[in-house]
Amino acid sequence: MRITNEDNIQLMARYADKHFDLAIVDPPYGIGIDKHINSNKGINGYKIYRETNWDKSPPPKAYFDELFRVSKNQIIWGGNHFINHIPKPSSCWLVWNKVQRNFSMSDAELAYTSFTSTIRCFDCARGSALKDYNANGGRIHPTQKPVRLYEWQLLNYAKKGDRILDTHLGSGSIAIACHNLGFDLTACEIDSEYYNDAMTRIRGHTAQLQLLI
Repeated sequence: MRITNEDNIQLMARYADKHFDLAIVDPPYGIGIDKHINSNKGINGYKIYRETNWDKSPPPKAYFDELFRVSKNQIIWGGNHFINHIPKPSSCWLVWNKVQRNFSMSDAELAYTSFTSTIRCFDCARGSALKDYNANGGRIHPTQKPVRLYEWQLLNYAKKGDRILDTHLGSGSIAIACHNLGFDLTACEIDSEYYNDAMTRIRGHTAQLQLLI
């Protein structure tokens, strides 16, 4: 597992064409969700996150050009926001149904995939398992996705021995899923605080598993 604190364009530039078997990425959608979540000001249990601009704008075309260059297959969360940068249509979109209804955020999220199978849905509440939280019981990232969601993607769209790429590590959920299932992950996170928090979470999870063995 290789996880770095750097810009994703710099990371991808180091790799040859089609080096990664599968990229599972969750780029900022550019809809300002970071500001929207904090507008709740802790009402009804909402956590107040530090002020950032990570969702100010979506990645540029250069990011998507590199992503499609270095990976054989792709799962891109928020793909409905990036249609202009996706080179070909897909019959296989993923739907993450968050189960609970929350009028401050979407009831579901969509992911574009490069696969040719049919549309698939996965039902999973955002905070469905304790392993989705850090040691203090809170979330690391305001749009943190469940570990189970990443495990589902890996089990259904990756093969044993596949090299996995994530260009926006965020809370590190994908790293925990890859560790649990034995996949080789290369990932990066540009925000130093998110990177450090994610690494603490990942190390804590792997240490727990070692104690159980």
